[in-house]
Amino acid sequence: MKFDAVLFDCDGVLVDSEPITNGVLRDMLQERGWSLTVAECMSLFVGKTVRDEAALIEQRTGTAVTEDWLTSFRERRNEALEERLTAITDIHDAVHRVHAHHGGRIACASGADRFKVELMLRKLELMRYFDGRIFSGYETPRSKPFPDVYLAAAAALGADPRRCAVVEDTVVGVTAGVAAGATVFAYSPPTSAHVNAASLREAGAHHIFTRMADLPDLLSLQTVTQLTFT
Repeated sequence: MKFDAVLFDCDGVLVDSEPITNGVLRDMLQERGWSLTVAECMSLFVGKTVRDEAALIEQRTGTAVTEDWLTSFRERRNEALEERLTAITDIHDAVHRVHAHHGGRIACASGADRFKVELMLRKLELMRYFDGRIFSGYETPRSKPFPDVYLAAAAALGADPRRCAVVEDTVVGVTAGVAAGATVFAYSPPTSAHVNAASLREAGAHHIFTRMADLPDLLSLQTVTQLTFT
């Protein structure tokens, strides 16, 4: 018995966007007087939305996070992504194989806004696998670490979330997948600077893997009723 559906996060799983997005955020926080390295910025904000972290930003900068500032952030972020975005190594082959093995029953369930997700998937020629099956935490009552976006994706595919696999790379995302009742596969490459395998396992990840090329076989070998915990 294979999983009824596979639900992918986007940032850090499909696309290598986190250093770019957090580089822009770091620069904008610097302009407000909060000095961080990109690594420090990533440790604070990866897996979260800037909107949801407004209180922290306001506390550290002493200035309000206005809608105009958020719009400026998104514009600068999108420009940087258009210029420099790259795919996660081996993701095209991995997604192609997972899509084929599961009869197209895959989705992208991201905490990011829809415009950003669609921009990135189109730029890296992944949209054909996810078109019509993209779900944004901005469009659910609650974003990650709550399970809403994964529950919405599973419902749209007519799948029981307990029979779904979730592919994540952050503690926030793993927490959301576990809360949805899914089996979570956590991607933790050796080069990851914002999270480690131990943290992902502590958050409830069922399986940790370090190479995206290994994902299709992991999903095929493991089932809803027989899971390997490593």
